[in-house]
Amino acid sequence: MNDLAREAAAVIRALRERDQNTSAHCGRTCALSVETGKACGLSSSDLATLKLAAELHDIGKIGIPDRVLLKPGRLDDEEMRIMRTHARRGHDILVSIADDQIAAVATVVLHHHEAVDGNGYPDGLKGEAIPVLSRIVSIVDSYDAIATVRPYHKAKSHADVMRMLFEGEARKFDAQVLTTFEKVIQQSACRAASP
Repeated sequence: MNDLAREAAAVIRALRERDQNTSAHCGRTCALSVETGKACGLSSSDLATLKLAAELHDIGKIGIPDRVLLKPGRLDDEEMRIMRTHARRGHDILVSIADDQIAAVATVVLHHHEAVDGNGYPDGLKGEAIPVLSRIVSIVDSYDAIATVRPYHKAKSHADVMRMLFEGEARKFDAQVLTTFEKVIQQSACRAASP
């Protein structure tokens, strides 16, 4: 195992130790992001970056206080403001590893909550200004978050999740990536249950 692989494994282990639910979510997001990236025709280099970025997209949550991260209910405005710092925190954690590939991963992590209409965070990027790898992680992250039990909602069926994603298409998601994702998820082991 090279130094980069050891450092990445240590960061992934830290997330697993911090919060099992977030760790499991990141694992599913990783698998489904790679499937989607392959269907989008990404290069092997981009797929490697995507794999690591999807697995680490929520690493910044290790810096979120328990009262927010583990709250058994909806977050209020101030708690949501704190939670939204996780993308920047994740970026900052990753750029502390001096490596060009990790720097690329950090950029994907930073922008995985941007929205195509410019109303995402942390930088309000719009459309094509959002890195394509971030656009992939955004869709997959949302799919898994909606499809699994959270303190503030029950798991939704596959059909319900897809309806919600397409309703948010023009506002939040890249239409082309979402169409590709829709094809991928039909055959994926990560597909949510039907009612």
